[in-house]
Amino acid sequence: MKSCFLLLCLCLGCNVIWSQVSQPLVIGEQHIIHSAALNEDRLLNIYLPADYHPDSLYPVLYVLDGGLDEDFIHITGLVQFFNLMYDMHPCIVVGIVNVDRKRDFTFWPQDSTYTKEFPSTGYSNHFMQFVGAELQPYIESQYHGNGTRMLIGQSLGGLVATEMLLKQPQLFTHYFIVSPSLWWDNERLLEEADSLLLNQTTNLYPPFVYIAVGKQEPRIMRKDARKLFAICKKSFGVQGDIQAHFRLMRHEDHATILHNAIYAGFLLLVEEDALP
Repeated sequence: MKSCFLLLCLCLGCNVIWSQVSQPLVIGEQHIIHSAALNEDRLLNIYLPADYHPDSLYPVLYVLDGGLDEDFIHITGLVQFFNLMYDMHPCIVVGIVNVDRKRDFTFWPQDSTYTKEFPSTGYSNHFMQFVGAELQPYIESQYHGNGTRMLIGQSLGGLVATEMLLKQPQLFTHYFIVSPSLWWDNERLLEEADSLLLNQTTNLYPPFVYIAVGKQEPRIMRKDARKLFAICKKSFGVQGDIQAHFRLMRHEDHATILHNAIYAGFLLLVEEDALP
């Protein structure tokens, strides 16, 4: 192919100069912040819209499992695609790079078999403190958010996203919860969901909750995701400005679901104009 191109250029009388200079392909920034709540430094991957201007206001999308070898790149690609093709509002994307997701994304279990099998687990309360008291203020000090804060979490990330929704719903305005591991500690979070929501005032409810699960996933995950959706509909349904959605992704399993589930969730944002 290269020789054919050269021959064509010679026939057309063109001068071809092959450049040997390469440059890094940059799609964002990396920041390191120290967390007192977690007692460690945390790495952030940050994507800014192509037309980002420091005087403009933007929604901020936080991605759990936000490493370069995790979900940051393909979720950022979806954001850019929907901004380009569907005129979705440009977003800042913040990928939270994992250190120990079992530690950060799980609450302390009452059943000791969980701590025996997963010794580092049980500190999601520290992670939630990091998100609310340290990470969000840091991002808002560096960039200009418009008050819209979205969260994407899958699997154990979906578990901690659900915990935030039930215990500290004010942390985010939009929750994308995909294949949540609600089986944790014998489904205790689901059992406590009604009482947890009773402790919240209605003005703290987020306006948008999206739950997705794959039909090819284990039955317990499908059952628990449906139960969470039913709890959200019952608790949020009386509030006219709250939108709760459920998607059963018929061709997806636990490994394949996230990208297509978020694509479908972003379509809902566009169709219902649910992104200020």
